[in-house]
Amino acid sequence: MEVLLITSRETGRWIIPKGWPIAKLAPHQVAEREAWEEAGVKGKAKKRPFGFYTYIKTRANGERVPSVVQVHLLKAREIDEKFPEEKQRSSRWLPPLEAAVLVREPELKSLLGKVEKTVMKPPKA
Repeated sequence: MEVLLITSRETGRWIIPKGWPIAKLAPHQVAEREAWEEAGVKGKAKKRPFGFYTYIKTRANGERVPSVVQVHLLKAREIDEKFPEEKQRSSRWLPPLEAAVLVREPELKSLLGKVEKTVMKPPKA
């Protein structure tokens, strides 16, 4: 099992695909759309959030805005080489613990550290 990291457009740091809320789309649908636009990944996201993390978003005008990201796990079924932000980002598929080492946000590190255990846990009897 691997997770996808992409680079942010502004700073080049490693992050996960994410975006702002979109009218008429549920959060898990936004996650699917952002995975496609930012990384060329098509798949199905779980409706239930996997977790949340916070970070400080620096806007183009220099304004710093505290942001909360709702994270949804997405099972990739297809990866296209052509996608809207292909020239703006790099991407890497990594085991969750290796991905956790590369991200800066402490809460995202923690979430990535829980991915394998959560996804691989046996179903309840």
